[in-house]
Amino acid sequence: MEKQAFIETLKELTSSENSLKVGKEVSELRVKFEDFLLEEGRKRQVAQLEAIDRDEVPEEEPTSDPIKDQFYEIYTAYKAKRKELIDAKNKEQDENLKRKKALITKLKAIVQEEENIGNAFKAHKEIHEEWKQVGEIPRDKRPAVQNEYSRLLEDFFYNMKIYREIKEYDFKKNLDAKNTIIEKIEALANVTRIKEVEASLKTLQNEWEDIGPAPQEEWETVKEKYWSNVKATWERIQAFYDERNAQMEKNLSIKKELLEMAKQLAARENESTKDWEDNTKILIEIQDTWKNIGFGPKKENEEIWKEFRAVCDSFFEEKSKFYESINAVYEKVAVKKQKLVEQVESLKSSTDWKNTSQQIIGLQKEWKNLGSAGRKNEQRLWKAFRGACDSFFNAKQKHFEEMDKQNETNLAAKESIIEQIISFELPSDKNEAIQKLKEFSTSFSEAGKVPFKDKDRVYEAYKAALDVHYTKLKLEGQEKEKVMFQARLDTLAASPNASKLYEKEKQDLRNKISEIKSEITQYENNLGFFANSKGANALKEEVERKIKTAYTKIESLKRKLKLIPNE
Repeated sequence: MEKQAFIETLKELTSSENSLKVGKEVSELRVKFEDFLLEEGRKRQVAQLEAIDRDEVPEEEPTSDPIKDQFYEIYTAYKAKRKELIDAKNKEQDENLKRKKALITKLKAIVQEEENIGNAFKAHKEIHEEWKQVGEIPRDKRPAVQNEYSRLLEDFFYNMKIYREIKEYDFKKNLDAKNTIIEKIEALANVTRIKEVEASLKTLQNEWEDIGPAPQEEWETVKEKYWSNVKATWERIQAFYDERNAQMEKNLSIKKELLEMAKQLAARENESTKDWEDNTKILIEIQDTWKNIGFGPKKENEEIWKEFRAVCDSFFEEKSKFYESINAVYEKVAVKKQKLVEQVESLKSSTDWKNTSQQIIGLQKEWKNLGSAGRKNEQRLWKAFRGACDSFFNAKQKHFEEMDKQNETNLAAKESIIEQIISFELPSDKNEAIQKLKEFSTSFSEAGKVPFKDKDRVYEAYKAALDVHYTKLKLEGQEKEKVMFQARLDTLAASPNASKLYEKEKQDLRNKISEIKSEITQYENNLGFFANSKGANALKEEVERKIKTAYTKIESLKRKLKLIPNE
């Protein structure tokens, strides 16, 4: 049903001539309308969430609802009118009760005092006609009043002498009619709608009272059967209302639990958008559960609904305030992230792969530490930022893929040189052999880089091949030391980690020089302890010889330091 249709339906119902008859329909329409409003609010919330997910500005909450106001204006007027009618009806039923009691009093006097049959029947007829004209009385008084009236009627007919003249025919006719009434009451057991059962029973009881007396000898049996069926039917009706009331109390209890859950949810401290969104989903689930619960007792149902709706309204008002405040924070983060986007845009075309990679990684860490810029801005900014980062790293990857192709060529060249070194036969001339080995080292270094996965394997194979030939040279003394050290440097030059290896070699030489200097200092300190004796002089000469040897080692190490390239 569309929203405006509720107004039209309400107008049609409230314009009915019998306002009391349509009370249930109006109440049900109001509940459906309130459910519609709740669903409309829920859909609006869902739409707001979806809009935020799409980086769109969510639709603002409407400040007023003319249709809602019009609906409750009509409904309030109807309730006032209906209350007046109910009050008038209650007043009328009280007056009818007084009239029926007065008629009972009159009938009682006729039964007890009137001896003239004609006058008695005339008076009875007047009383009975007036009795039928009297409208409804309060339901809780009706059985007692009706029973008393019925009992007096029975007494009246049984006391009338004329009854003997007509009893054989009328009594049998009345008995058949009463049995028919009993059968109809029994048949109500097959009617499922309790409202229909209740209305039919009232009608049948009125018909029963309108039927005259039955034969005296069968009267007790018929009467017992009648009241037995009436009682059973009324017990069924009462059981239905008791069960319905119990279910309504159960519904009310469940609604109280949901209200308490909503209150606890509304009282939570929501410190982040995730908290708000998680709790919003929970509250919407609570609202959906509420909507599927049946009615509670009328008065309590309206009161608890107002309280529940107020709690929900309060929750969503606080949520709106939170998003108003958090959006300001998001905007500040968005400004900072926009600057990061601009920085990475300025770097994405760089070919300084190493330094630029470090800078962009730093910007990515800074981006992560800034936190969210809100759904309105985050996806847009992240798309631009990630796009610029991807542009650089894709170009870098392409560059190194091309280098890898070249490195494969270099690998083949170096493996060829290694094969040449392995198959090389040393000339008898030592200088010629050393020169040729140096040429191999130069060719290997100039061949360029190889794929990362092969660099260690190729270098070790190259080093092993050269070491075999240098070992065969059988060099001695300083010549051996110089040639082997130079060969070591040539080998290091071919390593993919040449700079680090050179630096390590330098540090090892410096450490050795420091150790030897420490030894010299110790030797020189020991010289002061030797006395001028034959035994002491011999020790002194030995120490002086060690000091001289140590200085010679230092000079050799320094020469090696000078041979190491500065890379």
